[in-house]
Amino acid sequence: MASILRGTDVADALNARVAAEVEALKAQGVTPTLAILRVGERGQDISYERGATKRAEKVGVAVQNLVVPEEVTQDVLLAAVDQLNADARIHGVLMFRPLPGHIDEDVVRNRLLPEKDIDGITDASAVGVFTGAGAGADGRQSANRSSGFAPCTPQACMEILEHFGIEVKGRQAVVVGRSLVVGKPVAMMLLDRHATVTICHSRTKNLPDLVSRAEIVIACVGRAKMVTAAYLSPGQVVVDVGINVTEQGNLVGDVDFEAASGIVDAITPVPGGVGTVTTSVLMKHVVEAAQAAQAASLAPAAHPAPAASSVQAANPANAASPASPAQAAGSVL
Repeated sequence: MASILRGTDVADALNARVAAEVEALKAQGVTPTLAILRVGERGQDISYERGATKRAEKVGVAVQNLVVPEEVTQDVLLAAVDQLNADARIHGVLMFRPLPGHIDEDVVRNRLLPEKDIDGITDASAVGVFTGAGAGADGRQSANRSSGFAPCTPQACMEILEHFGIEVKGRQAVVVGRSLVVGKPVAMMLLDRHATVTICHSRTKNLPDLVSRAEIVIACVGRAKMVTAAYLSPGQVVVDVGINVTEQGNLVGDVDFEAASGIVDAITPVPGGVGTVTTSVLMKHVVEAAQAAQAASLAPAAHPAPAASSVQAANPANAASPASPAQAAGSVL
């Protein structure tokens, strides 16, 4: 039987680390604070908001809730985002999506400052993930706060692999799913940890054969039990991101858990796997944003370099040589 990679084990360890870092920040007079921006009264959003608030209380992160009606105008919603951007007491913002149809979601989500985008919804955050600028090898944010954060779900996948000591470097990984929310980001994060990564999807030819040859499988295609025994082989580690509801009202993943658990070495359950870790990752990102903001506030101001003296400027030996066309072009590219 496969080892079960339980999300609660990962979340508990992550919560303990985050709580300790929260206490360290509070000792410096900083309370890490999350703002939750919700449009309307969707049950799914309210449920996640309740879970995120509970997790925040557990680790000591403060929460401010901002709820606007579903019929809110785009200008009013943008003003709300601007308000959160300008408030130095807010370190991270969770904005629920999708937004109502009359709102241009791309405009609104990209209004959020990347350094407060703790769920990786802005284009700037996506650039950080795809260039490797958003986080270092240990998954923590780089010093470049403008690179934003990875989305919480793919980061949760990486936290699970790290917690259970599953080596990524040099291994063959297959990601089944290509969304910008999970599939593509987690593929880039695996690649950044030196895995050899193949991205597949529901239209990939010979999909079962490709998946069966992987050492690590990330299933995030959004189809209940699509990954059957035919896709799997002994020795694999399977991370099941899918959350699907059956006709009987049961939650199942993208992987046939019963079949897989008799074949692979290790697998995350659904429920109780990746989803359990995501809100802990959210709190981790809020704390990292607060740490970066605090470090920036304490950094000495940069002083402009002294201007060249008139004597130096008059000395031909000190004059800069003319730039070549290539150099001149490089200054604006």
